[in-house]
Amino acid sequence: MRPQPIFTRAGGARASVTVPEEATRADEATRLDSPWATVVWNDPVNLMSYVAYVFESYFGYPAARAHELMLQVHREGRAVVSTGDRERMEVDVQAMHSFGLWATLQKDGEQ
Repeated sequence: MRPQPIFTRAGGARASVTVPEEATRADEATRLDSPWATVVWNDPVNLMSYVAYVFESYFGYPAARAHELMLQVHREGRAVVSTGDRERMEVDVQAMHSFGLWATLQKDGEQ
């Protein structure tokens, strides 16, 4: 444990607060792990119009952006459709699965 800054209590008494190092390391690890990405993969099942519809309805993308992402999935085989903290991206991946799309979670910037 490492001591934290000294705080002054009412009446001028001073006290130091000790925070476990594990908590500090966990906070640093959380910051380092962000952002994550939700990747949607091309599949032989879903229509392109349906994929664009999912991107519009779930993520709230404008029609043009949803269409652009759908074409990226179709032409390149994959597209990053959202980025953020790991927990939020896990929710997005689950949502894509519930729509019947193939999706995975990865650290942003990895291929």
